[in-house]
Order: sequence, then C-alpha cells, then structure tokens
Amino acid sequence: MLDFFTIFSKGGIVLWCFQGAGVSESFTGPVNALIRSVILQERGGNNSFTHEALSLKYKLDNEFELIFVVGFQKILTLTYVDKFIDDVQLHFRDRYKNELEQKGALKLLNNTFDFEDRFKKLLREAEETSKARSPAPMRSFKESEKSQKTVKSMIETKGGDKSKEQGGKKNKNTKKEGKQSGCLYFNCILFIMMIFTTHSKSPKPPKPKGKVNRVWDNGGSSTKNLDYSNKNGETSLGEDQKNLEVLIFLCLFSPFSPKKSGGFGGMFGMLKGLVGSKSLSREDMEPVLEKMRDHLIAKNVAADISSQLCESVAKKLEGKVMGTFTTVASTVKQALQDSLVQILQPKRRVDILRDVMEAQSQRRPFVITFCGVNGVGKSTNLAKISYWLIENGFSVLIAACDTFRAGAVEQLRTHQRRLNSLHPPEKHGGRPVVQLYEKGYGKDAAGIAMEAIAYARNQAFDVVLVDTAGRMQDNAPLMTALAKLIAVNMPDLVLFVGEALVGNEAVDQLVKFNQALADHSMSDKPRLIDGIVLTKFDTIDDKVGAAISMTYITGQPIVFVGTGQTYNDLRSLNARAVVGALMKA
Repeated sequence: MLDFFTIFSKGGIVLWCFQGAGVSESFTGPVNALIRSVILQERGGNNSFTHEALSLKYKLDNEFELIFVVGFQKILTLTYVDKFIDDVQLHFRDRYKNELEQKGALKLLNNTFDFEDRFKKLLREAEETSKARSPAPMRSFKESEKSQKTVKSMIETKGGDKSKEQGGKKNKNTKKEGKQSGCLYFNCILFIMMIFTTHSKSPKPPKPKGKVNRVWDNGGSSTKNLDYSNKNGETSLGEDQKNLEVLIFLCLFSPFSPKKSGGFGGMFGMLKGLVGSKSLSREDMEPVLEKMRDHLIAKNVAADISSQLCESVAKKLEGKVMGTFTTVASTVKQALQDSLVQILQPKRRVDILRDVMEAQSQRRPFVITFCGVNGVGKSTNLAKISYWLIENGFSVLIAACDTFRAGAVEQLRTHQRRLNSLHPPEKHGGRPVVQLYEKGYGKDAAGIAMEAIAYARNQAFDVVLVDTAGRMQDNAPLMTALAKLIAVNMPDLVLFVGEALVGNEAVDQLVKFNQALADHSMSDKPRLIDGIVLTKFDTIDDKVGAAISMTYITGQPIVFVGTGQTYNDLRSLNARAVVGALMKA
C-alpha cells in the first residue's frame, strides 16, 4: 500500500528508508520537491503534499531535528497514515535515543539504524486496525433524539425550566473554581504577611509626662539594661523572619498551590521555565500563537494564511528545547519572524537585467506581460519599468493590448511622449528609446501582442512590455482571453500587478488568475504567474500584510514595489524591513 517511508535529518542525512514491494521508481524526486516547496519555504501548516501521482505526508521531530516522510499513490484513501507516522516516530525515538543525542553529522553516519522488522510490524498492525474498523451503522428514527421529543417538551413554560437554570449555575461555578482556588492561595500568603507585620511591629512608646533627664551612653549603665532580647515575652525579629520564610515556602511548594496538571507549582515552576530545560508543547504556545494570529490579521495578512503561518510555526517548535532564560513568547515571535523572512525570499529570484542581456545574446526581444484586476495601476507601473529599463541602457517597445478600456491607448501614448522627452532621440543615435505599438480598440489582444513581438525582433528592440486590460478574476471570457494571449505568445515573464491595500481579496485574485491560466492553457506545463508588482505601497503605513499573502499563495517573488506617482518611485522589496513593520506593535 505504501510506496516508501524515509527518515532523515534536517541536515540531509538519510538515517533509514523503506520502499514498497513492486516499486521501482526512486523516491528522491518527490522528497526533494517536498523539501524545496514546503520545508524550506516555511509552508508547514499542512502536513500533506502532492507530487505528480504521489501523495506525501510528513512529520517533524524538532527535539532530534528529524523528518519522517511517507509516500503513497494519491488515488488511495489510507486512513491510518497519520497515526502510523506518529507511531513510527515514537518507536524510532525510543529505540535510538542515545544515538540521536550524539551531535554531529559524522556520528549519525557511523551509526546503523536497523528498524525494518519493527517498521513492518507497526505497518501490519496499522493495516489490520484499519480493516477491522467497520463504518458505524446508521441510526433508526426511534434511536434518534428527535423521536424522544413530545408535544409537552416543546411547550415553553413561563417560568422556564428550573433544572436547566441550576445546571447552568453549576457550570458557571465549575468554570470559576480554578480562579477561586488561585485567589484563595494568594490571599493566604497576604494574610500570613499581614499577621507577621502586625505581630512584629513594636508598640508605640508612651509620651513622657514631663521632662526626663538625659542618660548618656557612657553613664555607667548596668549590663542588664543593655540586654534587649526576650523582653516582655516578645520574640526577636530574626525568629519572626524565619517563621515567615518557612510559611511562604510551604505555601509556594505545597500541593495545594495552583498549578497545571503534570507541571511544577509555585516558584520552582517559574524558574524552570526560564533556565532552558523546558521543551515546548502545543499548550504552551497556543496563547502566544493566538495573539500572533490576531496581530497578523490586523496587519492585513489574509485570515487563512495567518492561521497556516501560526500552524507552521507550532509544528516547527513543538518538542524543541528552549534556550536559557528565554520565554515562550520571545521564542515563538523569533520563529515567526524567521518564517516571514523566508516566505518573502522565495526559491526563484527574478533578475530582469540579467535575463534581458541573455535575450540580447540570442538576438531576440525579452517579453514581459502585465496582468491584474481593474484600477491597480498596470499602465502606470509599466511606464515606471520602462523608465528603469531605459536608465539601464535598453530600448523598449510598448504593446497596447488593452483594446477594451477607453483611453488606454492614449494613456500609453502620453507616457511614451514623456519618456522620450526625458531621453531625447538625439542622445541615442537619433532613434527613440521607447515606441508604442498599437492597433486601436476592439481588436484581438493576442494577435496585437504577436505582431508587436515580431516588429520588435525586426527593429532590434531589447524589451517588449505587453499591457493587458484589467479584468476581475470571476470574468470567465476575459480570463480565457488572457490565457490565450499568454499561451500563444509565451512571454519570458508574466507579472501580476496587485495593490497593497487588499487583504483577503489578494488570495482570491491570485488563486483564480493562476487557475484560469492553467485551465485555458494548451500545454501540459502551463505558464503561470512568475512574479508580482505591488503598487500603492506608500499608502498603507505598516499594514504590509498583502505582501505576505501574495507571496505565500504563489510562491513567487515580489519583483517591484510602487511607492509613488513619479517614474522614480519604483523600489525592490526589502524583506527584513517589511517583516519589521509587520511585527511592530
């Protein structure tokens, strides 16, 4: 049933592996795809991954830095896999705990992990349990709660049901029980301290009735007058201090002190949480993760993605031993920051200047297509990128393929005129550095783009920028036309232009744009979105969550960030600055 099972360290050392009977294909490709696409990209919110015909499930062991991966055909429904991978993890840890505690890659390589017999026994038990588990039979109407209802039970009385009220009060009392025990505990300590202070306080001396003669220190007083201990039956201050310390110690370390089940109560538990011997559990992290989730949503990160990020951090930290004198909150926050930086620095880096020079060596133009919804600033940012390319010494041809919106061609013509005025043809051998290729309105956008690319090849232009009409992700005819334009012309780069003001909508836009490009493509490997241009970034202050949402959904980098209305207002994304703004309270 299983194709393979492998156990390897986070450093890449394979400790043990199993391959199913009759499986000849290597599992290296699926596991490498899992590492690249999920583990390295901090996308561990979901423990399953699909690669071609295989479905992979994995589990992280953060204490020993191990990864357990199981693979099987995705057409199969194996209900026992989740419990099986947990059982394998527990048995492998228990059996080879001493070997795993030895740090260093060489020590792991020298050890032999003979786990096959135990693994086959666990697999056999899991399969037998799954077969024995029969589906629950459907209840008859007489067995349901609805059949027990009578007309009398449906009539609401004026006073209401007293038993329900009593039950409700009982539930409320049980909820308050924990708080009351804690309050009683601390009130006891305060009461003891109050008794000590009132008992140890010396009475005020009576006011003298008349003038008393002064007694000098060297006036020959007897030694009895100098002995102040045990006067009038009072105990000394030192004894009272000792008694108080003993009482407080007994309260702090007594079994009646408020504590969580299985933990240490009082001061010892607090110290244990600081000195670094504590391993993180899901219960410890849950309050902190809940606050982090709400914080990310408030910073414009999509709600689903916030939950997935926090779940990924929880899986990454669960079972990990905390550092010395570090709190749970600081550990979780640091792990979340590292994950966000990793998400904003995806596996694929887009270097347009390098790619344009490579296209020049092949004597062809480099083609960039811009797509996105209405009103996000596609034409404006296309003009900014044109200016940036001209500043770097390249010639640009703009293809006006927005044949739907009135004024779209005129807007591009205005940008062309302004750019040529900033870079006069006289400084470039009498040839305009930017030209516009347009055929008017109501024409086929894919045909205009094809003609523009052919014209650029003949006229030796370095870059072709294809402007497309804005379209909502739910407009099927326009999405089909966009997919056709990309499938026919095969641009080198497809940039999605989105605004930084959106939250949950960014997820919907990108998912549906990618889905439309995949559905309407004629190729087995369709062209999807290659990068993102994030506009209106100067209007959002520190609510930069849209950058996280867009990058997390597509796995593609943010190539440019629009920060204003002039041609110079185009920046590359600084991942650490964005994460700093995102985590700022």
